[in-house]
Amino acid sequence: MDKTLSLVVPVYFEEAVISRFILEVAEALNEIDIVYEIVFIDDGSTDNTVGLIKKEAKKNTAIKLIELSYNHGKQAALTAGITYAKGDYLLYMDPDLQDPPKEIIRFITEIEKGYDLVFGVRKEKKDTFINSIFSKIFWSVLRRFTGLKIPKGLAVMRIFNRKFANKFLEYKEQNRFIEGIFMHIGMKQTSIKIEQRERFAGTSKFNFKRKMNLAFDAIFDFSELPLKFAVKLGSFLIFIGVLLLLVLIFLKLYLINFQSGWPSLIGALIVATGLQLFFIGIAALYIGKIYKESKSRPLFSVLELTNIDTKE
Repeated sequence: MDKTLSLVVPVYFEEAVISRFILEVAEALNEIDIVYEIVFIDDGSTDNTVGLIKKEAKKNTAIKLIELSYNHGKQAALTAGITYAKGDYLLYMDPDLQDPPKEIIRFITEIEKGYDLVFGVRKEKKDTFINSIFSKIFWSVLRRFTGLKIPKGLAVMRIFNRKFANKFLEYKEQNRFIEGIFMHIGMKQTSIKIEQRERFAGTSKFNFKRKMNLAFDAIFDFSELPLKFAVKLGSFLIFIGVLLLLVLIFLKLYLINFQSGWPSLIGALIVATGLQLFFIGIAALYIGKIYKESKSRPLFSVLELTNIDTKE
């Protein structure tokens, strides 16, 4: 085929799997006639991940490496990879081999039907029971509070064309939620079901805490729901407060001659103060994100490039 393929692969402490990943990718792509490159983005690893990739890159110039100067996070690392990738098709995947490289051919076949983006959807998630529960909570929170129509069982593996990649690079926001940006771009999308394997080695760095932090970032980036919730809750409490005040006045005038006490007053003040801080906190989060965007800092900082010609 006359199209070229770029595999965009963020890596972070992956020395146990990287050599096997490169081998399986080569085996899969040797079955078809396609010119390809593997663009690795190291996100601040301090193990031998970079050394192993550079060793392979000396033997094969199709293996490229972007070393970021520190840990930027996976969202920025992926953006760096898409920025430097040159292929007509770009396929994003993790190196842990849970999404098998043999599925690459199916992605290419599907996108050649005229799609701009093809998501991978897992037939069955191969993970521990706890991690599976955490993942379900993560995706449920995202769908419920962002309104994004993210496919259920979404895998990391996906392929998109150059037109889609160029549109993605127009999104310059600092607070990046990749799935949200992909869904916002739109264009012609579909999905295919893929098999998933157990991790070849190591453990996932994307733990529950990181997942939920990403979920809340996505909620604040793609939804005004927290602000609307604060307004609705505040309105409801005002209504309850006025109603309670009228009830107390009625009771005082016509039914009961009672003495107001300090405990109830202090309790009311504590609740009111807590609610005020809660609402201010929500507004502050949005303001903080606006402040971060206003600085317009670069999305990533590159330490070194291997086998990448920036003059192309």
